[in-house]
Order: sequence, then structure tokens, then C-alpha cells
Amino acid sequence: MWRLGFFFHDMAFGLLTVFIPLYVTVFLGGSLLVLGIMTSIAIFCSIPASYLWGYLCDKTRHYKAFILLSFSSSAVILFVMTLSFAQNLVIFVVLYIIMQMLHVAHESPKNVLITEHYSRKDWEKSFAFYEAITEIGFIIGLTVGLFLFATAISFPILSTYALYFCSLLSVISFILALALIADPMMIFERRLVHIERKLDYTNRGLEASARLMDGLPLRGSLKKDSFLGFALAIVLFSLATSIFFTPLPIYLRQIFDGQQQYVYLAYILNSVGATAGYFLIRQRAESINIKKQMPRFILLRSLLVFALVAFISLAFAPTFITCLFLVCLGFAYAMYYIMMLSLSMELIPEGKAGLFDGMVGLGAGIGAFLGPFLATNLNYLPTFVITAVLFLAAFIFLKINR
Repeated sequence: MWRLGFFFHDMAFGLLTVFIPLYVTVFLGGSLLVLGIMTSIAIFCSIPASYLWGYLCDKTRHYKAFILLSFSSSAVILFVMTLSFAQNLVIFVVLYIIMQMLHVAHESPKNVLITEHYSRKDWEKSFAFYEAITEIGFIIGLTVGLFLFATAISFPILSTYALYFCSLLSVISFILALALIADPMMIFERRLVHIERKLDYTNRGLEASARLMDGLPLRGSLKKDSFLGFALAIVLFSLATSIFFTPLPIYLRQIFDGQQQYVYLAYILNSVGATAGYFLIRQRAESINIKKQMPRFILLRSLLVFALVAFISLAFAPTFITCLFLVCLGFAYAMYYIMMLSLSMELIPEGKAGLFDGMVGLGAGIGAFLGPFLATNLNYLPTFVITAVLFLAAFIFLKINR
């Protein structure tokens, strides 16, 4: 039940994911480059904020308070964005950056709630269930945006009501979180996992020593999981994803002949693919070897983007093919994200819960600027090729550092 507040929260940000880029470029007159700079600054400012919120929630062991801070600040700032003075592009950008810095306050506490409420063997299931539920909320938000933009062209005032609606959803999220979320009574699951990892490594070392003294060949591996390897893979994957998706709404608007409502439809299909992935990994979590499977889904994402570029270059049903590949990209992302999140929570020590979001933010921040910049100077297809190469680099780096 405690996830219900996040459901309405993601409904709001599902609408905003496509609404903000279109609002900035269509209604406020900003360029694609302005959009990239705005998004990039917001993400870079969110990186130290993510680390700070993660440190503070573990330090104080009060996780609910930071979730409430995130939801309440979103409600207030979204309401302020509807006021007349906020229709200035510069003021809107400043408000957006502040909102993003406060919005990330819920991410680390949410991850900790899941890891501390459930045992390690249930982490994948729990993360997947959370993501599936919130992704459904995200899809509903996108669907509202689809109908909203279908009428906003004739009635521009409706674009302002979208911000009112998202503010209201954030208020509902705040009320539900206040009523349903409780801080864990005991914080120990992550410590147990770290102890188990050390004991497992020690046991493997003793077994290897015994086999060598008996003249037997080594069996298994003594190589430790490299946090640096995972960290670089996270940054590269996030960088590629951000380069691809930041200018994507504008690209989709072009191939749909300026019909913004269909941009939402494409994003809905992407989220449908992600939801399917979350439910699938939840069902098969116990039978999946995540260390082996995770790199494969990064590779799949690379191959999908390469294939997408090939089909679009051949002018073979670009609208249908783009939507189809967005479904597959969403599915591959869901599988990767749950595996990477679970492994990261194993490797990241207590007190540094915001480190994962900080690494994601680093790649996303660079990509948020590079995506529009490359699309403006090189066009969209070369930008997508660069995205595919970066996904491939993340796959290779993860395989090397296993």
C-alpha cells in the first residue's frame, strides 16, 4: 500500500516528461538547444542533491520525511509555474531546476525502503513490482497528456491546466505518503548483504587454497565484483539513454507532422514495453542470473538503436518502426534497470545511498546537453548512432570488469 503515493507521483511526471519539452519549445519559444541546456543544468544540480539526500536519510534514518519533501516541493513549484510571471522562459527554467533538485529527494529513501523491508532474495521482485506499479501510473499520465495536447493546439489555455493537474497529483501523493509510509523499525539488511559478500569471498579463498595445497586445479573465480566497473557502465548507459531521449520528443513531433499528441502515444508504447519487462523479471527473478543477463540487455539496447537507424535510413515506415522499437527499448531498459539497481544496492555501503542516483545523473546530465547539441549540428540519425555506440561501450566495459 505504501507504493500508492508513488503511483500518483509518477502519473504527474509521466505527463511532464513529454509536456515540459513541448511546452518550452512550442509555448515558451525556446529552442532545442535551450531545452538541452535547461535539462542538463537541472540534472547536474541534482547530482550533489541526490548524494546529499541519500546521506541525510541514512544518517537520520528518517526516510519518510525526504519523500514528503520531494512530493510537497513538486506540488508547490508546479503551482507556481502556472502563475503569469513564470511564463517567462528564464524564470520557468529556474523553477524547473529547483524542482528537480528537490524532486530527487525521494529516490534514495525509496530504494532504502525496499532493501530494508525485504530480504536480499526478494529485492529484484520488490524493485520490479514497485517499478511496474509506478510505470502504470506513468502511462496514465502520458495518456492524459495525449488527450490534453490533442486539444491544447486549439485551446492553449489547457497547457496551463496541465501544470495545475500535476500539482494536484503531487498533493495527493503527499497525503498518501504521509498516511501510508512508515520508516523501517530496524536497519540491517544491507549490512547483512555486505557481510555475506565478504564471508563468501573469504570462503572461496580458503577453498581455493585448500585445493592448491592438495594439488587440485582451481574451481570458480576469486575475482571481486568491481564497483568501478559497474559505476562506469551505469554512467555510460545513462549517457546513451539521455542523448537518445532528450531530443526524442522533438524528433517524434517532426515524423508525426507536428501532431504533439502522437509524441505521447510513442512514449506510452515505450512505457508499455518497460511495464512488461518489470512484470517479467518479477516472475522470473529467482531463476535469472543477473550478473550474466544484465550485459545482454545493454547489448540488446545497442542493437535495437542500430536497427532503428537502419530502418529509418531506408525510409521504411519510420513512424511505425520507431514506435515498435520504442516498445522493445522500454522492455530492455526495464530488465537492465532492476538488475543494475539490485547489484548497486549490494555494492553501495550504508550512508551513500544517493551514489547510484548521482552516477545516473552524471551520465544523464552530460547526455541532456549533448543530445540536443548533436541533433542540432549533426541531425537525429547520427545522434542515434552515437547512442548505439555508447550502449555497446557500456556492454564491453561491463564484460571486461566482471
